[in-house]
Order: sequence, then C-alpha cells, then structure tokens
Amino acid sequence: MAQAILLTGQERRRRWSADDRLEILEAAFAPGANVSEVARRFDVSTGLIYTWRRQTLSVKDRPAFVPATVLDVPGCSGGGAATIVVDFANGTKVRVASGVPCDLAAAVVRALR
Repeated sequence: MAQAILLTGQERRRRWSADDRLEILEAAFAPGANVSEVARRFDVSTGLIYTWRRQTLSVKDRPAFVPATVLDVPGCSGGGAATIVVDFANGTKVRVASGVPCDLAAAVVRALR
C-alpha cells in the first residue's frame, strides 16, 4: 500500500496582488519610512520589497502619477506667470515657468529623475 504525506498549514509561497504590492511599496518608501520595519509589519522580506521596486521602476513608458498639492507661493500672486515646482525624493527642487516649452520641461525632469 502506498503512503502519502499531507502537509497542512499556511502555504509557504504567498501570492501578492498588485494592489498589495503597491501598498507595501508606498509604505516602505514614504518619507521617513524604514524598509525593515515595513517588511516586518507586512511579513515580507526586504529583498522582495526591493525586487518589486526595481521591477516597478524598470517598466518603460508607463504613466507616472504623483500626488499634487496646490500652494499659494509668495511672490506669485497678482497676475504673475504660473510656476510648477517639482520636489524630487532626493531633495532636488525644479521650478518650471509657464513659458517653458513642454519638450524642454520634460527633458529636464527626465534628466533629474
């Protein structure tokens, strides 16, 4: 008679949905966040978080959306030209005036990204 072993319990290889991955990545790379603490909170390895980040960043020609905040900038009121200010995660800040051609503005942001 053949013998079979039945293993019960939680599956060792977990499947993460795209929404779950995005939630973990946003938590791990939020300003002031610690990747190790986020990994422990979600019970996932830090290496997997960095792998997901690398995969997400390597996708070419994907639409990129970021939260935007409209602020009253001192010195810009009273009919002055509109300005877009982009703050990158590494601390770089770029100000783009309304008269700048779109191609130039896009090239500058791509170069600094």
